[in-house]
Amino acid sequence: MKTPLTLMPIAIAVASTVIMLGCMTAENETVTHKDQDSVHGSIAGQQIVEIEAVAKKIHESDNLTRPLVKPHVTAIPSALPEQVTQAQVRREALSKQKARTREVMRFSSPLTAALSQLRHPAEPLDRENYQHFDDNPVKRAAEQPVSTFSIDVDTGAYANVRRFLNQGRLPREDAVRIEELVNYFSYDYPQPEGKHPFSVNTELSATPWNKDTLLLHVGVQGKDIAKQALPPSNLVFLVDVSGSMQSPNKLELLKNSMKLLTKQLRAQDRVSMVVYAGASGIVLPPTTGDQTATIHQALDKLTAGGRTNGAAGIKLAYQMAQQGFVKNGINRVILSTDGDFNVGTTDFEALIDLIEEKRKGGVSLTTLGFGMGNYNDHLMEQIADAGNGNYAYIDTLNEAQKVLVDEMSSTLNTIAKDVKIQIEFNPAQVAEYRLIGYENRMLKREDFNNDKIDAGEIGAGHSVTALYELSLVGGKGNYTDPLRYGSRSLLEKSAKNHELAFLRLRYKQPGGDTSTLLEQAINQQHIQAELTGSSNRFRFAASVAAFGQQLRGADYLKDYGYDDILALARQSRGNDPFGYRGKFVKLVNLAKSLSSR
Repeated sequence: MKTPLTLMPIAIAVASTVIMLGCMTAENETVTHKDQDSVHGSIAGQQIVEIEAVAKKIHESDNLTRPLVKPHVTAIPSALPEQVTQAQVRREALSKQKARTREVMRFSSPLTAALSQLRHPAEPLDRENYQHFDDNPVKRAAEQPVSTFSIDVDTGAYANVRRFLNQGRLPREDAVRIEELVNYFSYDYPQPEGKHPFSVNTELSATPWNKDTLLLHVGVQGKDIAKQALPPSNLVFLVDVSGSMQSPNKLELLKNSMKLLTKQLRAQDRVSMVVYAGASGIVLPPTTGDQTATIHQALDKLTAGGRTNGAAGIKLAYQMAQQGFVKNGINRVILSTDGDFNVGTTDFEALIDLIEEKRKGGVSLTTLGFGMGNYNDHLMEQIADAGNGNYAYIDTLNEAQKVLVDEMSSTLNTIAKDVKIQIEFNPAQVAEYRLIGYENRMLKREDFNNDKIDAGEIGAGHSVTALYELSLVGGKGNYTDPLRYGSRSLLEKSAKNHELAFLRLRYKQPGGDTSTLLEQAINQQHIQAELTGSSNRFRFAASVAAFGQQLRGADYLKDYGYDDILALARQSRGNDPFGYRGKFVKLVNLAKSLSSR
């Protein structure tokens, strides 16, 4: 079909209008459906290119070569009576409008057909953000005998991995932080006795995936405090109500989750609520915890829309927390979001600096992650660490029950801060070692004694578990060769040869600035040669660690596969009052079905 050149300006106008409307739609969707903004942007660009191509083909198919001319307008004699002139004007205008409309429709038909062939992506664009890291390497004890790291009580990676698997796909390797998988579970360590707020426990036995190495299990158990005995709380709910939070697994799940927490609060507790989108505001002034209906009403009124100025909301939430600060109480901001900050302060390092500055006022930060597609796991984990808090990912209401109800004391009440662990391995006994997990929690050796260096916090009832794989001197499990010019004579003369390692731990009281040191030796007689003679906690933690390594590529697992992990987890399930270990077994089985290994 040929298009008269006189209609090309109209055609171009139609195409421009289509493009403009498409871009306006994309811009509007950016505000209300921020998860798909990159998708719409790329589609709009593609539309422009293809529309131009359509217009060019139509122009080339027209064999008319006349130059474009302006539409001819017939002059109306001024001598005609006024009523005749007006009637003629109306008739001629209506006739020309109809003709113009017919020609525009003739041109727009192929254009509309061409546009209808443009396809949207088969699935939403994945803009989730994870920090990249490499597994901790094997180290020779003779060269680097000291390992130092900050403890980590976060559990967000486990729930996020579960979300991936339940969607029918394996998680990204960078989404799998093994220490968060292991620390998702409690291990029934003995409660602390004496003046320290936690107990330190060690166990040493055969490595399930390598018969030539040993697995060192270090467990720290925080003192448990009943919810009724918690100090008064000053809580600020900081809620993301931007457009990206519209989906049911975001804002609606968030509101129901926070309702579970509010039902646990008492008259001596206080709750405020701050929301943010393009701007921030207070939707609930400080309210006593027993005013459940008032708090729920404020939650029910929340709706999503607009951009995400997270930094503005953070600043306002900390202001509210400082205004209601409770001395010797729980002062905490609970940030609930997908982490997709796109206006205001969006630079990652600037946000970390902001949180680090705010924590100096004695207010902690808990982050609760929601949603998928645009989820910013990297930001959520790191700002919780910077805010002396903890990070959890809420994929279901059951997970909210675990984090905010069953483990409420652990989530809200800090009993020790800046907790660091340092282990010195005896080169006369230990040839090699590697720490499983904690890659983004590693510290320099000198950081251990420096009380200015920030580290992780432990909540009431929290347990923290760390695992080292060890290769003994003279054993067959070594990955590296010893130094040719290393001095063995000094090692053989050591008076500490009965010790495999020496464990040091530092912590501060929640309101203190000076750390306390704990020390204990790990001796040869602690070795349990047979894996079957080890405790259920040892074997179950090992199964979770093996699962995490499998998801990250299984570089050190040799031929140890999902079936082996399943068998070990089933045998060591032990006491499972909430069913979390049983659900882990099902999760491993699901990963096995999805995996090609």
